[in-house]
Amino acid sequence: MTAKRDALREKLIKAAEKRMREDGLPGLRARDITKDAGCALGGLYTAFGGLDELILHVNARTLERLSIEIAAAREGLDPSDALHAIAKAYARFAKKNRTLWDALFDHTLTEGADAPDWFRMRQQGVMAQVVESLAAFQPDLSGQTLQLRARTYFSAIHGIVAISLQGRFVGLADDALEPEIARFVGYILEGSVAASTRDTTP
Repeated sequence: MTAKRDALREKLIKAAEKRMREDGLPGLRARDITKDAGCALGGLYTAFGGLDELILHVNARTLERLSIEIAAAREGLDPSDALHAIAKAYARFAKKNRTLWDALFDHTLTEGADAPDWFRMRQQGVMAQVVESLAAFQPDLSGQTLQLRARTYFSAIHGIVAISLQGRFVGLADDALEPEIARFVGYILEGSVAASTRDTTP
């Protein structure tokens, strides 16, 4: 019974992911997914708690792929180059997987519901790489300060990518996105070193 349920879950995740990649999150419908997966509508609720849970599983796979691409991009690099590589890999992933990337931020759970621990771990897998590279770049940072700086770094890069891909009036053209992100990261890293020096100067 477990094997059959696992097989059904996999079919539904793949069907939902395909629909999401093609039509985006707003176009995702339970009936379409189950039809593509070759099962009855009730099959979705047998395999998952509902459409929200299924979307979380698709998003978890997107986060896993993002984490793998970031890891590959920064492998073997010194901390400064690794932080540059993370930003570039993030921008490239977002452009290449636009609808799946959008779903990571557009999907909201029912009011009062919390994301399960297994999903939060996938989110943390991405952030952990930022934290690790930042900690190597600024070994004086630790604990809460390191976590805050890592979130600030990630949020800044995400903001530039999101505004640009959404075509906002202050967004960057596609051919300018990566070069400008590289310059911005350079400013951040130079500023971090300068601030650290000031903080330790008597």
